[in-house]
Amino acid sequence: MAEIIQKDGTWVFDGDALRLTPGRDKNVSPLRRELGELTVPLGALAGLSFEQGKKTGRLRLRLRDGADPLLQATGGRLTEPHDPYQLLVESDRYGVAEYLVDEVRQALLLDEVPADPVDAYLLPGPSVPLSASAGDGTASFDGERVRLEWNWKTEESKASAGARSIGVAEIEAVEWQPAVGLENGCLRFRLRHAPTKAPAKYDPNAVELWGFRKDPLMALVAAAVQARLPHPAAGPRDALPAQRAADSAGGDDHDALLRRLRELGELRRDGVLTEEEFAMAKQAVLRRL
Repeated sequence: MAEIIQKDGTWVFDGDALRLTPGRDKNVSPLRRELGELTVPLGALAGLSFEQGKKTGRLRLRLRDGADPLLQATGGRLTEPHDPYQLLVESDRYGVAEYLVDEVRQALLLDEVPADPVDAYLLPGPSVPLSASAGDGTASFDGERVRLEWNWKTEESKASAGARSIGVAEIEAVEWQPAVGLENGCLRFRLRHAPTKAPAKYDPNAVELWGFRKDPLMALVAAAVQARLPHPAAGPRDALPAQRAADSAGGDDHDALLRRLRELGELRRDGVLTEEEFAMAKQAVLRRL
């Protein structure tokens, strides 16, 4: 086992997974504290590197493309203070950091973990229910529906329609953009059969972000929703995960169907499938048995 403990957080590698725990230092971002401990399976890793500096260094963890709904939702736009896959390292722990890197690299080689993209999420995403307030509104998600509520700073034309409640099945894509310079950011939910080019300021399915400290918390809502949408690299985009899982069981033999049931259980435990999606897919498999 390899372990490094810093003010910024603690990373522990046991050969099968890398456990990332945020530190309690006041400089640790609200996003990382809210996200909590992450367990990254070895199969989701693409590499680990360490960059030395005069006073501090930095560990950078790379995940395989498509493995994490948080990275998928944010498109790599999380800055360093909020990125859970980076760790500041004090100069007196450089040797420990390098040892951790060597252990992870060796495990990746021994297990022959490929570096190519994946077609299913290997991390479950943030736990639900969760809620975040920033910019002109509050976004909440309970695993099935998104609720958007507005504050006194919301554009009147958007606020006049009242709070929005959006089911996951209605959502085609989720978008999180941070504010950059004079450009505001947003958390936007793009709905099926309802395309829009309206700016987030006027879009009733978007929260406008103005670059304040709590903006990154909206990325957690985006990631939780993203984890429950069809994976971009797997099958038709209009199929729910449970539907794809059930469909893929068709025509298989008895043992394959039993394996599918176990896989469905794992998807439910990891938070990829909701209870309703799991029950639907399970019934489809049982009918074939």
